[in-house]
Amino acid sequence: MKNQIVIATSNAKKLIEIRSILNDMNFEILPQSHFKIDATEEPFHTFVENALIKARYASRLSNLPAIADDSGICVDVLEGKPGVLSARFAGDPSSDQKNNEKLLKSLENESNRNAHYICVIVFIKHEFDPEPIITEGIWHGEILRAPRGSGGFGYDPLFLDHMTEKAVAELPSQIKNRISHRGQALNKLKLKLNQMYG
Repeated sequence: MKNQIVIATSNAKKLIEIRSILNDMNFEILPQSHFKIDATEEPFHTFVENALIKARYASRLSNLPAIADDSGICVDVLEGKPGVLSARFAGDPSSDQKNNEKLLKSLENESNRNAHYICVIVFIKHEFDPEPIITEGIWHGEILRAPRGSGGFGYDPLFLDHMTEKAVAELPSQIKNRISHRGQALNKLKLKLNQMYG
């Protein structure tokens, strides 16, 4: 029988990415919506603290081990903004289009457009696990002056990957999942989970 793990996200597109990267592991991956768990508050200023609170919340309400992701885009010239507020950069209700428009406006007079995506993944065996597994992925690139491509989500139409010279929204999902910040963090987690569960 497969071990069950709850994924602490309400973002359907993020859930698809996480499932596709972890699909070869011997786990039954259940979204928190399966347990009627709503999104929790993310009150902290760091990705790792927000990922931990999401994992603990989902683990407590599902009584299962949990994986949580906190991720965003950090722009050098904006001192790391949007950062942990990436999903709500343009305010509530959150909208990828409004967030992208605000980011372009924030950078309209800037020549330095260097940025990176960051993803912090937390795995806990139970709510009070004193030894969470924490992995991180960072994906360097820059912010384009106009959106490109129709895939992905979030800031993907604006984020230029230096290796492929394509916007993330132009990349096939298999390539994105291999090189992205989330792909890096999840693949590091897989190594650790394989050691733990065999």
